[in-house]
Amino acid sequence: MTKKNEEIQVSGIGSKFTSITLTIVSVLLIFIGPTYIPYLLADVLKLEYFASIGIGLVLFIVGLLMLVYLIRQKAVT
Repeated sequence: MTKKNEEIQVSGIGSKFTSITLTIVSVLLIFIGPTYIPYLLADVLKLEYFASIGIGLVLFIVGLLMLVYLIRQKAVT
């Protein structure tokens, strides 16, 4: 095995299905995290407003980090 093949197997993004799924999840976290999730948590579940905004911000950051990781692994070009 070459070094390039080992890196692909270690990263876990060897198949196109996995990279597409992770891309969709990261984009959903980026767009839904700071918009719909705080609304659902604050209005529907009656969670405190600032806690719901904090959770939305965390989901947004996780989505951005996932997208940066996918770009560095060249799963997204």
